[in-house]
Amino acid sequence: MKINTSNKSGFTLVEIMIVVAIIGLLAAIAIPNFVKARTTSQQNACINNLRQLDGAVQQYALEAKLSSGSSWATSNLKPYIKLDSNSNIPACPASGTYDATGVVSNAPKCSLSTAAAPHKLP
Repeated sequence: MKINTSNKSGFTLVEIMIVVAIIGLLAAIAIPNFVKARTTSQQNACINNLRQLDGAVQQYALEAKLSSGSSWATSNLKPYIKLDSNSNIPACPASGTYDATGVVSNAPKCSLSTAAAPHKLP
């Protein structure tokens, strides 16, 4: 009596190519959305940092009874905002820098934008 055995096992080349094409298509859709989400997140974090910095300056000016043209230093803001170990303003999450001129009436700005908030990243 003869036993029938099949030598067919595994996937064909066409099946593997279809799977690779589907994975490539999904990656082509997902990667731009991930980059956009990351950029949006950095913009929002930067805007919130600017908002908190401006709030700290305004609170300091109110408590110190400063006029709108008065100047301030980052060391004055230490009780109102979390600064780094060197009493510097935290860095922008999108690799920009914050321009806080030291005058109460001037809103802080990010180097990645011409406006204080909101701004566009490159």
